[in-house]
Amino acid sequence: MFGYVVTNKKELKIREFELYRSFYCGLCRELKEGYGISGQISLSYDMTFVLLLLSSLYDAKVRKGTTRCAVHPVFRQTVRKTALTEYASDMNVLLTYHKCMDDWVDEHKVLKRSYAALLQKSEKRLSEQYPEKTKVIKQRLQELSKMEKRNETDLDQAAGCFGKILEEIFAYRRDCWEPHLRKMGFYLGKFIYILDAFDDIEKDRKKNNYNPLFDMEKEPDFEEKVKNLLLMMMTEVCREFEYLPIIKYQDILRNVLYSGVWCRYEMIVKARSKERERKDRENKQ
Repeated sequence: MFGYVVTNKKELKIREFELYRSFYCGLCRELKEGYGISGQISLSYDMTFVLLLLSSLYDAKVRKGTTRCAVHPVFRQTVRKTALTEYASDMNVLLTYHKCMDDWVDEHKVLKRSYAALLQKSEKRLSEQYPEKTKVIKQRLQELSKMEKRNETDLDQAAGCFGKILEEIFAYRRDCWEPHLRKMGFYLGKFIYILDAFDDIEKDRKKNNYNPLFDMEKEPDFEEKVKNLLLMMMTEVCREFEYLPIIKYQDILRNVLYSGVWCRYEMIVKARSKERERKDRENKQ
């Protein structure tokens, strides 16, 4: 995934951050145990959020332990897993595989094709275990690919396509909470897609790649309009979140939704501002 759904570490208490990190480490271990190093490197903060959300909603029993790893070779790290850790691991690998294949088809990225080849056997098993989710991920990525090829300018349509992918991942089971989880996933997916396009706009221009924000960038107050779109998406995400009976980890989850997701946005805005200042200085010389 994209790594935009993160905590605002400065606003978390030490014990809250350590708890969050233990679930992140637990997901990392699950990926390595289930899929080896190739699965482990697909680890994302985004799926850690899904893990915490679903573990809290379904009051999943926590298994606590410690481990050493290459990143933390000296001191043993606390890890926490629940029954949802395996699900989050599976979705992480499934989405990573199909995103890599999509990048190979669209841009012939050899590294992505090579990485997908390492996950191919795992994807075959996962497609049998989660046929509906696999179908949705493949179909929506194919639709996005077609939009890119015809240079689709309808941002809502493109973002909604990715939103449908996250909607399916959030829908862990068919129950009374499914509608709220689906809406959360849908609007969070749209938020991620728009923010990713905003983040990549300069790179995409240089490489002559598709970006649905190119036309909007020509309009006055471009950055303000992007911010308003992102606010609209997160308002819907947070509204659905507040309907859920979240008790465990609620401070961490709220930190992510109300603060953490904006950390990367602020970094992008600052980088764009510095780039404008640099260009202004060059023009004056």
